[in-house]
Amino acid sequence: MAPRYGVDTSVLVRLVTKEPLSDFERCVSRLSTLVENEGYEIFASNQAVGEAYAALMHHYGISSANARSTLLDVLTSGLVVPLNGQAVIEALSASGGPGPFDRLITDDYARAGLETLTLDRRMASLPNAGLL
Repeated sequence: MAPRYGVDTSVLVRLVTKEPLSDFERCVSRLSTLVENEGYEIFASNQAVGEAYAALMHHYGISSANARSTLLDVLTSGLVVPLNGQAVIEALSASGGPGPFDRLITDDYARAGLETLTLDRRMASLPNAGLL
């Protein structure tokens, strides 16, 4: 089995914003070496993806649509993949209705065999979610 690592929010944010440039270049260089030369698998958890999504909007003024789009670019680049696979890609690709955070939260609970209870009517419309 290939060695596996998980990245935190700071790595995802650097890969999206490319700021500061020196951190971005270091991330790309090191991740490329790990993946391409050493055969490592690099993952991003739902929590890291959700935090990066929020940080991009709050700290960098990136719109929701652009935050989703640029995170999708990073998570399909081959350097970093979502730990929960296609469900994360679908959560970031969806527009309208429940937001990416709601979709990621529901996905995490569903993987543990749990239904999500919420007071949010839009979130309650997701599979495995219901109004409290």
